Amino acid sequence: MPAFDGLPRLDLRSAAPARADHAKSWAHLCGRSAGLDGAADEAARDIIAAVVERGDAAVADFTARFEDRALAPEDFELPPARVQAALAALAPELRAALELAAERIAVFHRTQLPESTGLQARDESLKSRATALRRVAVYAPGGTAAYPSSVLMTAVPAKIAGVPEVCLFTPRPSEVVLAAAAIAGVDRVFQIGGAQAIAAAAYGTEQVPRVDKIVGPGNAYVTAAKRRVFGRCDIDSIAGPSEILVLADASADPELIAADLISQAEHDRLASAVWITDAPTLVEAVDAALARQLSDLPRSEIASYALREHGACVLVDDRDALVREANAFAPEHLELLVEEPNALVDRLEGAGAIFVGAFTPEAAGDYTAGPSHVLPTAGGARFSSPLGVWDFIKYTSVLELGATALARQADAICKLARAEGLEGHARAVEYRLRTREEGGTP
Repeated sequence: MPAFDGLPRLDLRSAAPARADHAKSWAHLCGRSAGLDGAADEAARDIIAAVVERGDAAVADFTARFEDRALAPEDFELPPARVQAALAALAPELRAALELAAERIAVFHRTQLPESTGLQARDESLKSRATALRRVAVYAPGGTAAYPSSVLMTAVPAKIAGVPEVCLFTPRPSEVVLAAAAIAGVDRVFQIGGAQAIAAAAYGTEQVPRVDKIVGPGNAYVTAAKRRVFGRCDIDSIAGPSEILVLADASADPELIAADLISQAEHDRLASAVWITDAPTLVEAVDAALARQLSDLPRSEIASYALREHGACVLVDDRDALVREANAFAPEHLELLVEEPNALVDRLEGAGAIFVGAFTPEAAGDYTAGPSHVLPTAGGARFSSPLGVWDFIKYTSVLELGATALARQADAICKLARAEGLEGHARAVEYRLRTREEGGTP
């Protein structure tokens, strides 16, 4: 593998000679999407249709085809004893680390439990009733890395919300993933993955129960399938590859900038690692630090490819430009390696999670800090939120009007109904009031 020779550079400074071309390239990066159109979307459509038609047999066929695993339908679900055995056999130090992470995740997410809302007035009661979803699926990817942390970050908030049945779907689950499921309180574990698992969870099969919601990260096929089953059940988001944006000024340590860019780039070859700076003297030092740190990184080939193909160093004029371009990019993870970082936090509106200061690496958010690491990607942080207890809660409006309260609203209801050509609506109100006036009970 050739030595890493630096990140692509985009110079957005007002005096930059090629500023217009670089601004166009930056706009392209900011306009990225989850990339669901194309092969992954078409494959997901066909897989879902097959699972709907043939159920467990289709799931087994796709598992054999894509994963080279012969898995009978009766073996989709692992027995609870198998999950508990994985926990019992786990190395004590690793178990302690998972338990620490789970407890911190739980402590944080208990602060998100909803409060009752509504109003009680004379002769009427209006409220929004919060209830937990009945059954949810949490997805943990297989592939080039196992993610027990994703099990904790999805299942723990679901159990805090009060979901009675949390089902984990994961292909080829490792022992540590199964141990994490036990610690998180997962109720059922299915050793199936890919778009076929998403389809089975959304529609239900003979062996797989239909769920109310599917959450958790996955590859392009999983994500495409989640988008296609939305409506049969809820989903958390349409996720793209992992990404980080680091804001750095002259006070930043180049080694930290490089380390944090690599921490995302090593996820997969499509990961995006970008940093923005108003200190051009840092650029060469960061590129040199990246080369040094990549030289002995176990996943160096993956990280180097991601940095070359999807990374960037963006030069801007000043601190205000740091904020402006960060909001334009709307990253999944946003790190502040600047002087007085808290002064910027309230101005940064487009980020899934903000990591403030040199001692708050994104890696802490991935594992032990507390907030879920399931975050909006591909610019979705402009309009969506991190996974939380709220993802596992639904609200029902409960309305109760007495006769006096209905009478106060009746004229307006009838006028609006007739303005919309809905005479039956108006008569439904008038019948109640006329019956009351005549001494009857509606």
